[in-house]
Amino acid sequence: MTLTKKLNYIFWSSRPISWVNTAYPFAAAYLMVIKKIDLTLILGTLFFLIPYNLLMYGINDVFDYESDLRNPRKGGIEGALLPKEIHRTIIWSAILSCVPFVGYLVAVGNLNSTLWLALFLFTVIAYSAKNLRFKEKPVLDSITSASHFVGPMIFALALTGQDLTTPKLSAIIIAFTLWGMASHAFGAVQDVKADREGNISSIATYFGARNTTRVAMVMYLAAGFYLVTLGWPTNLVAIAAIPYVGILIPHLNITDETCETANKGWKLFIWLNFFAGTVVNMVLLNA
Repeated sequence: MTLTKKLNYIFWSSRPISWVNTAYPFAAAYLMVIKKIDLTLILGTLFFLIPYNLLMYGINDVFDYESDLRNPRKGGIEGALLPKEIHRTIIWSAILSCVPFVGYLVAVGNLNSTLWLALFLFTVIAYSAKNLRFKEKPVLDSITSASHFVGPMIFALALTGQDLTTPKLSAIIIAFTLWGMASHAFGAVQDVKADREGNISSIATYFGARNTTRVAMVMYLAAGFYLVTLGWPTNLVAIAAIPYVGILIPHLNITDETCETANKGWKLFIWLNFFAGTVVNMVLLNA
C-alpha cells in the first residue's frame, strides 16, 4: 500500500467532521479562563483536534472492523472501513501522534489535570478496545461516549486551576454530559437491528429503540434545564438544545423494526453540532 493511500486512511479514520466537537470544548474553556492565546492553548487545541480523534475513532474502526463490514452506514463521514492491512498502522499512528502532545500537557499541568487527562484517555481506549469494550455495556456506553467530548473541557478547566465543584461549573459539566449521553443514545437507535444481528449490546438494544429515544429526549431537556440555571447571558446556551429536541419529536414512536429511520435525524445532528457551537461561541463572546 502506498504512503498516500495510508495517509488517506489515517485522515478519514480520524473523522474530520468531528474534529471541532473535541477541540472546541478545550479551546473555549481554556480561553474563557486564561483570556489569551498561548502555546498551551495552541498545542492543546491541536491535540484535541486531530490526535485525540484519531486515537478515539481509529481504535474504534480497527476493533469494530467485522461489525462495520455489515453496517451500510460505514465507509463515509459516519465511519471509515479500514482494510486489515492498515490496522496496525492506524493503531501506531494514533499512539505516536498523541505522545508528544500528552507529554507537553502533563509537563505544564498539575496533578489534578494530569489525572483527568489520564482518565479521559483511558475512556477513549476502553470504549472500543478488546477485553474492555465499554461501548457494549448498556448505559456505560453513553456515559463513556459523553466523556469523550466533556473530557477536553474538564481537562482545560483543571489545567487552569479551576474548582470544578462550583455551582456554575458543575451545572455546565452536568448539562454537557447529559447532552453527550443523549446524542450517543439516539445515535445507537439506528443500529438496533444490525447490533442485535451481530450480537452487539448497546443502550438502545437493551432498552429498545422507542424507550431509548424518549430517554434521550428527557436528557436533552434536563441539559437545557441545567443551562437555564446559569444566569444571564450564559443561560442563552439552552437555546441550542431546542433543535435537538425538535429532531427527536418525529421519532418518539419509533420501533425496533423501524430503527433505521433514525439515521435521518442522526445526520442532522452531525451538522447541528456546528449550530450549537456557534450559539456557545456567541454567548462566550458576550459574557
